[in-house]
Amino acid sequence: MIKGANADESVAVVGAGIIGLSIAWHLTKRGFQVVLYDPEMPGSGCSSGNAGAISPGSVTPLAMPGLLAKVPGMLLNPRSALHIPLSYWISAFPWIVRFAAAARPQRVAAIADALAGLYGDAISQHMQLLSEVGAADIVRKSGQLHLYRNERQLRGSRGDWKLRAAHGARFEKLDRAGIEALEPQVGPAYRIGIFLPDAAMSVNPHRQAAAIAEALAANGVSFRRERAKSFVTEGARICGVTTHAGTHRHGHVVLAAGAWSAGLLRPLGYDVPLEAQRGYHLDFADSAISLSRPIVPADRKVFITSMETGLRVAGTVEIAGLDAPGNEARAKLLIDDLKAVLPSAQVEQPKPFWMGRRPCLPDSLPVIGRPRRWGGLICAFGHGHLGLTASAATGSIVGRLVAGEEIRLDLDPFSIERF
Repeated sequence: MIKGANADESVAVVGAGIIGLSIAWHLTKRGFQVVLYDPEMPGSGCSSGNAGAISPGSVTPLAMPGLLAKVPGMLLNPRSALHIPLSYWISAFPWIVRFAAAARPQRVAAIADALAGLYGDAISQHMQLLSEVGAADIVRKSGQLHLYRNERQLRGSRGDWKLRAAHGARFEKLDRAGIEALEPQVGPAYRIGIFLPDAAMSVNPHRQAAAIAEALAANGVSFRRERAKSFVTEGARICGVTTHAGTHRHGHVVLAAGAWSAGLLRPLGYDVPLEAQRGYHLDFADSAISLSRPIVPADRKVFITSMETGLRVAGTVEIAGLDAPGNEARAKLLIDDLKAVLPSAQVEQPKPFWMGRRPCLPDSLPVIGRPRRWGGLICAFGHGHLGLTASAATGSIVGRLVAGEEIRLDLDPFSIERF
């Protein structure tokens, strides 16, 4: 029997990115009737524009003590990987203050513990979900290669690797010959590599999202191309969604609207410090480069990945809000990053640049779970740069929450009440 066949028992999932799609799949497996709300095509935002990396060992928060000393110089350098337009500085300031507070060593350790619990089983969960939807070929256990020019540069990342090792990440230090054995097209300036054998990659993040969406449609899930404007409330309970097309009643509502989630929560009394960290990518269909895994040059703060669509270089952090248009000059910086790492790359014919709005919270922890003040609502947003990595695990957690099943992960660190 389908749970939620009546409107008052069905589940609304607000947001059809990779997080929302994964949630919908785990709900559908448990027999719930699901309706997905999103004004855009499924998986058309950051879910398709990311670097394709699935990184269970990435437990290091963005705010690290060593990074904070570098932030002022990065902000003053227009070519830096971190950029805040002058017009947005006042708006961004409260987020930056919280970001700095999250860099305290004790807080960093707690954040890493929580992320390790969320990401730990990421690859097997991806494999299982994609096998179920008939697309197991999309994720490949390729490993991941981080690149350094010299020992001094590597020492600057010592805290990162120490934290990863403390949470079970395996990695191997490589010399130049070791780099060439894995990726012979990497330029000679990079002399040291750190190889993580347990990382994986999506060969096509857009196809991954589309495969899940197609399986959902085949299993009776309804996709409504409507933007959620507000929640329907009765007393202290959420009982539906209001869109431009009208009011829709549901027994449960899951908020997985990425960078747009905070606006929907404000009328409920939650002021969540969710910032849109805008990232860019360029794709090159004829680059003359073939990589076997994502590579990450430490000095360039980008990911470079060979995908089914071509060579992708993705990165930069631009804090400029939800509404500002894409900045082509920021995107073009990625060409220099690519050539610095892969000098033989052909970069004359890039596809039009892509820009997406990553939903980032200052402590690098997403919000997952039920708000204490409102029944009928479950939150699942704010995964930042690791939405793809965490998507299958988040889907499983939310599916279990709605079904009343046991959850082994402690969700307190991910509570919305921490704000």
